[in-house]
Amino acid sequence: MKRIYTSIISLLPILLMINKSYGHDELPVLKGTYLGQKPPGLTAKPFAPGIVNTEEWGDAGGFSPDMNEFYVTRWRHSRETRIPEAVTFKKVGDQWRRIAVPAGTRRPFHSPDGKTLHYRAKYKERTADGWSEMKSLGPAFEAIEIMGLTASAKGTLVLDERGSSAGDGIIRYSKLIDGKWEDPKPLPKEINTGKWNAHPYIAPDESYIMWDGERESGFGSSDLYISFRQKDGSLGEAINLGEKVNTGAEEGGPHITPDGKFLLFNRMVPNTNGKAGSQSDLYWIDAQIIEDLRPKE
Repeated sequence: MKRIYTSIISLLPILLMINKSYGHDELPVLKGTYLGQKPPGLTAKPFAPGIVNTEEWGDAGGFSPDMNEFYVTRWRHSRETRIPEAVTFKKVGDQWRRIAVPAGTRRPFHSPDGKTLHYRAKYKERTADGWSEMKSLGPAFEAIEIMGLTASAKGTLVLDERGSSAGDGIIRYSKLIDGKWEDPKPLPKEINTGKWNAHPYIAPDESYIMWDGERESGFGSSDLYISFRQKDGSLGEAINLGEKVNTGAEEGGPHITPDGKFLLFNRMVPNTNGKAGSQSDLYWIDAQIIEDLRPKE
């Protein structure tokens, strides 16, 4: 995930095993919220095994602001793996359906109000007739090789950069002032510390920022961290999300479901196809874990 990750449903039958990947015609009936998945509680579990998580590819994903669409991002985890398919699940009535997505389609990040689609250094705005043409955030954004970008309800952007192969990317922020985003500025050392930092997420109310990074004090490889907004408006020290989320493997790409109830993130796991190596699967856990870490008044 370090430089690969950038980010149905009634209960599934017990026959839906974690190692099984469904073909297009084999997709089970999926009804209810969260693609029909049983909420995980405070134990992190794979999200939608066999539907979102597959044997063939690295998998990530996220919901649209209205929770009626789920966008899956997939990539090769080895040279032998075939080109991944583009997948989106759309809720029609009470049932989720997989819809065709043109090859090469980029997964956008939605602003919390759903009125802006962000594509790294570019964006579209919702209009009365649909979506505007693609626009640029500006030269300062174009000059950064952005992997991940998120926005708060106020329009503040938080973004990373690919950095060098050694992993020295910096996480930056940009405030929306009078309808224009200011040039990105590095976040403080509380976040930009350690070997590398990437894939940030800012809470809609800007009360915290999450990201993944590698530090000597971590569990092994990259871990998920959080920094809470202090009373004076500054960001507090980075807090490791702990053993309920982090392991000796790589964790990354944290984000919260639009309803605020669950944390989604990726973890590198051993390949399930019998081949050596590992691949990235999507996990989820109750967002209560964040409240448990939030400093008490």
